[in-house]
Amino acid sequence: MSLLIGVGLYHVTEASILTGIPTRTIRGWMRGYESGSRKKQPPLWHSEVNADCTDTISFQDLLEIRFVNAFRRYGVSLPAIREAAEHAREFFHQPYPFTCRRFQTDGRSIFAEVKEVAGDDGLVDLVKKQNVFNRVIKPSLYTGIEYDSGENNALRWFPVLNSKKIVLDPERSFGKPVITEAGIGTEVIYHSWLAEGENARMVASLYEIDVSAVNAAVQFEQRIAAGEVPH
Repeated sequence: MSLLIGVGLYHVTEASILTGIPTRTIRGWMRGYESGSRKKQPPLWHSEVNADCTDTISFQDLLEIRFVNAFRRYGVSLPAIREAAEHAREFFHQPYPFTCRRFQTDGRSIFAEVKEVAGDDGLVDLVKKQNVFNRVIKPSLYTGIEYDSGENNALRWFPVLNSKKIVLDPERSFGKPVITEAGIGTEVIYHSWLAEGENARMVASLYEIDVSAVNAAVQFEQRIAAGEVPH
């Protein structure tokens, strides 16, 4: 387990709740899937989490699947996405290239190469029209992600728009959503709030945190429960 400290750990069910991507889809992307010919296809990439942990993904995996989901919603095929990931890994020298900041500017050239190799006509608009690429690779996919000084590696994710009160940080609580300042899980705060008759001031006093932090945790958990995924 010590080797997994600092990578963040999420059961596919948690990942589904945080991203809105079905668990079956996540498993297929991360562990392999059957193509139309019923032939078993390999994973889109190899997770940093041990392959024996079949239902567990890392923080970097969690962020990367959000981008894959954006490509799939546009209609990019899984083979094309795999090819793009391989090209991008070599080009950016990054194991998780879609999340890398440079993909925002150089991603079109990656897909242009893929189009030439795969002959996927569905990529025509994506590689030729900047406005189409910008719609797929939305700024919101990057919003809230804090990078290292090189702008390549994602360090943590603040999932609430225009707020840093809640964070997913692989170095803290295995990447689970916590109150940034205190490091207390949002789920813990939410259940305490329910137990205290929805009294935010009481919970704030119990944990010695600001009432605003309690409210942020409660709102986050309520949104998640309602199926409203973070931006």
